[in-house]
Order: sequence, then structure tokens, then C-alpha cells
Amino acid sequence: MINRVYLKNLISFSEVELELEKGLVVLSGPSGAGKSLFMNSILSTFGYGTAEATLCEVLVTKPSRLVHEAFDFEDELTVRSIKKEKTRYSIDGQNISKKALNQLFSPFVQFLSVRDKSGFSSKDLLTLIDNNLIAKDKTFKKLLKEYKSRYEKYKVKLSQLEKIKADEAKLVELIEFTEFEIDKIESINPQVGEDEELLKVKHQLSRIDKVNDALESANGIFSFEESVSEVYRLLDKDDSIFSDMMNQLRADFEDIESLSDELAEVDIEAVLDRLEKISALKNRYGSIEEALAYVAEKKKELAGYKNIEQDKSMLESFLTMELTELTILAKKISLTRKKSAIALEKVLKGYLSELKLPALKFLFSTVSLNENGEDEIEVNLDGSRANTLSGGEFNRVRLALMVVALSGVKEGGVLILDEIDANVSGDESIAIANMISKLSEVYQIFAISHQAHLASKANQHLLIEKSKGVSRVTLLDKNGQIDEIARIIGGEKPNEEALSFAKKLLN
Repeated sequence: MINRVYLKNLISFSEVELELEKGLVVLSGPSGAGKSLFMNSILSTFGYGTAEATLCEVLVTKPSRLVHEAFDFEDELTVRSIKKEKTRYSIDGQNISKKALNQLFSPFVQFLSVRDKSGFSSKDLLTLIDNNLIAKDKTFKKLLKEYKSRYEKYKVKLSQLEKIKADEAKLVELIEFTEFEIDKIESINPQVGEDEELLKVKHQLSRIDKVNDALESANGIFSFEESVSEVYRLLDKDDSIFSDMMNQLRADFEDIESLSDELAEVDIEAVLDRLEKISALKNRYGSIEEALAYVAEKKKELAGYKNIEQDKSMLESFLTMELTELTILAKKISLTRKKSAIALEKVLKGYLSELKLPALKFLFSTVSLNENGEDEIEVNLDGSRANTLSGGEFNRVRLALMVVALSGVKEGGVLILDEIDANVSGDESIAIANMISKLSEVYQIFAISHQAHLASKANQHLLIEKSKGVSRVTLLDKNGQIDEIARIIGGEKPNEEALSFAKKLLN
């Protein structure tokens, strides 16, 4: 529920601050005083319509089902809209977009006006019947839960089958292309580290002629070995270091000669060709390791492609059996709904009679299975469907349906009614006031009204007046209510009869 409203600079309103209570809050006052403007500003704070106030701040008791992954809500929330160059919205100081704000609160803040034609879709009517059943019948609740859960899984499997069928046309091409890519890599058969070895061989081959020429010249050093050793002996010096060095040099030269012999047998064109193929793989896949990983992945895909017919057959078998099971469940749900609809029609008949309307019938038809089963519903009011009802009939039927639905509603939230009782006669006005009063036992209701009977049932009565272009809101006490209800009955200067009737209504 809304606990407090603060508005600043709302066109004709300078500033408004109100503490609000549960139940029915009626807004009345002369035409043009700003009732709709005031109500629309509150609505805009929840993401409905356009914000007109410089500042609108609403203190709200957190609905028990209100959750959002980006917000950690307290038990009482401050929802705020601030309008400067553009309008910004926040919850407890945390910024939020208008769209996200509306999505967050739309289940808890509902707006109904004489121009609104919602509430009569097949989905709405099914929800009404289902909620009524769930509140009374645990077996139905379990049945409906099982159906919805299995239907969701059925939809997933159906999507998988549709994807397989869509892929079938491309399957041969996919298999051929995948096999081509695998064969291309495997024909090269790259080995991890092979590119580094090939580059090393290429480098050695590019220098082998120069190495051989240098080696041939360097071999002359051994012709001086004996003369150098003789010098050491004549001088009685140790020639072991020189001898070791010459032995090491001889061994190194022999290794170089062996390498030269090996390289002489290497096909340089084959090495360059191999390097070119390895480089092409690396350019496409990043590295030899990644190319080999790609092959492994494509082999798995290929196995999947080749098993697609088996998968398709298994899915088709599952979907055929599951459709049969879902149809059985849907028929059980439909049968229970139809019995409940008959019971609801009897309850509705009493409320509709109060509202000076004929009895209503729920008309069921069978459609393809969907998340709600196989039922589609519309209403029949003495031969009229919802789309052919007059505005007054439409809203009276909607109120009766909402009252009937109360048994399935634990937390109603906020309901805002804009002249829902406009253009109705005295008896109809009384009945509408009674319906709204019943709804206010579950909902916190804000109702703009020009009818005395509804105003008399208010838990809080707000008078909105305008003087010299400035609007103001006054929370009326009992005497103020009597005067305002008398004005509604008798005009700006009510007589004693109007005052007496106003007192009678309040008492």
C-alpha cells in the first residue's frame, strides 16, 4: 500500500503532503480542480504515463512478492520521480529506468478507468477461474502445476525438433563441409613443435655453404698442433690445456661435418613446402594446438550430424507421447474449470443483480494446447460479448468479476479507479459503491468519484479544490465529508435536505 505522498510543483499544485491509510481513499471536488492531474502524478511515479511534477515521492509498503536481482528492498520503499531537463526515477535512492520501474510495480499497482477495456481477455478470465480453484482445491493446484511444468518442457523439445527439421535441408552440406575441414588438417598431420624444428632446419640450410667453407679453412689449424706441443715440451710447460682444447675442437669439427652430411640429404623444397602448409594452418587457427583442437571439435559435431536422424526419431516419439499425456491433463483441467465456472456464475448472478445487470455466462471453446491448457473463454451477458458491452456495463461487470476473484487474492496491492462510477443511476451507484467497498478489504483503492454513495464509504476522503489558479488537497474530517457529500448531491450551495441525506449516508 501507499503510505505517504509528497508532490512539488505539479502544474496548479504548489506542494502536497499526505499520510494515507488502508482501504478506500476517495478523491472528490469540482470539475477541473485537478483530481486526475493529482492521481496521474502518483501513477507516473510507478512508470505510468508522463511525470508532470518537479518532484513526486511515494512511500510504499513492500509487496511480499516484489523481488529484483539488482535491488535489495527494505520493508518500506521510497519511490521517487524528479523532473528537470528529463525525468529520472529511483527506488530507495537507486536509479531505475521508467520501463523497469513499471514492469516491477505493474503486478501491484493497477489503473482502471471508464476508457480502459482490459480484464476480459481469455487469459484474464482463465486466471480468475484458476485462482478461485487454487484457493479451494489443492488437487487442482497440483494438476495445473504439473501441466504447466510439463508443457514448458514439451515446448523446449518441440523447439529442438523444429531446429533439427530446419537443419535437415542444410545437413548434407554441413557434413560435406565438416569432413572437408577435418581432411584438410589431417592430410597435413601437423605435430606440436614441428614448426619450430622446421624453422631451425631452414636456418641451418641457409648457412651450410658458408659453414663448410669456414670449416675447410679452419681445418688447417691441426697442421700446427704438433709444433705447438713441441714448444710446450721444450719449455717444460704443461700442454694439457692446449691438448684438451684441440681435442674438443676436433670433436666439434667432426659434429659439424656430420651435420653437413645430414643436411646434404635434406630436400630443401620439401622443408619449405611443409613450412608453408604449417604456416597456413597457424594463420587460420592460431597455432598447431588450436588446429588439432578444432579437428577434435569438428569430429564431435560430425558425430552429432550423423546421429541427427536418430535424435529426430526419438524426439518425435517423445513429443507424440507427451502430447497425448498433456491433452489428458488439459481435459481434466478444463472439466474442473467448467464446473467452477458454473459455481462462479451463480455467485456473480447476485452481484450483477445488485448492479442492475443480467446473469453472465462463461463460454468455453477448445483451442490448440498452450500454456493455459486447451481452453479459451469469453463472457456472454444477455447475448453481448465483452467488446459489445457499453462502457457502464463493462465496468460494472469488471467490478463484479474482481469481487468474485477476491477469494483467490491474498495481497491485492493498489487499485486506482478514475471515475469508474460515472454516468450511472442512483441504484447502480449504490451497487458500485458496495462492490468497491468489498474490494477495499483486500486492495488499497484510490477512486476519483462524483457519486455520493462511494464518497460515503471512504476510509479517507480527499477534497481537491482550485482557487485563483492554485489547487490544494484537504483531508476531510467527518464534518468536512458531510459538507462535500452534500455538495455532490445538491451543488455548490446544498440545502438542508442534501445535508441531511449526506449525514444519513455517513451514518
